[in-house]
Amino acid sequence: MAELLAKDIMTKKVITISKDATLAELAKLLIKNKISGVPIVDKREELVGIVTEADLIIKESNLPFPLSFSFAFLESYESYTKSTKEYLETRVEEVMSTNVKTAREDMPISKVVNIMINNNINRLPVLNNDGKLTGIITRADIIKSIIKKSEKK
Repeated sequence: MAELLAKDIMTKKVITISKDATLAELAKLLIKNKISGVPIVDKREELVGIVTEADLIIKESNLPFPLSFSFAFLESYESYTKSTKEYLETRVEEVMSTNVKTAREDMPISKVVNIMINNNINRLPVLNNDGKLTGIITRADIIKSIIKKSEKK
């Protein structure tokens, strides 16, 4: 039996977001869809980056946080709230990764797995021969394909 290709297991309905969206919009999208990252596309729907929960956490960790519950807390809390609001208004392009690893639709799954493992990534956008985003493969998709393959034996 021929090895499965990326197009055989990829999720075809890819949830994406614009680089001009805010981090608040991104957070809502991730929560609503119960996902941990999304490809970033430009106005031509071309892949320009990727953003994950980890990117949000790393960016957010630079916020000031009140260290004690003293009278200074009120001043710190006001500063924290203002910083949080400003943070949530930050554009996605400021935190996204632009060096995106990708797969082609006709790439064997073994190569997809190697890319994911060697680069410690959880999702891999899939492009067609024209370089357009046509799908995404997550670690969960890999596991599902392994289970389906074992059930066929």
